[in-house]
Amino acid sequence: MSKYPEIISNLPEANINIPGVQGWIAQGINFQIIFFEIEPVGKIPHHHHGAQFGIVLEGEMFLTMNNETKKYRKGDTYYIPNGVIHQAEFHSFFRAVDFFEDSNRYTSKSE
Repeated sequence: MSKYPEIISNLPEANINIPGVQGWIAQGINFQIIFFEIEPVGKIPHHHHGAQFGIVLEGEMFLTMNNETKKYRKGDTYYIPNGVIHQAEFHSFFRAVDFFEDSNRYTSKSE
């Protein structure tokens, strides 16, 4: 059961193939906003995509970019430039809202 209110949890659920990671999609023509809920899943493998901006709502995340790791907590924002290889790590329940410049970063489970 999502901790987000129905206005968010009724959005299309993102098709994310990582157990313990859920997201709901607010779709724009040239972007996506994903409302994430992430269980303490440990490391998300290195990957890259278009630019991403996020804000932490709950929990903490360790984000590694350019061989530098920083901890982000409630209220912190982060920015991952286009094409930068990065990795995230989660040791507690985590919620964040992320803006992706890629309009097709995630598909919905219904597609």
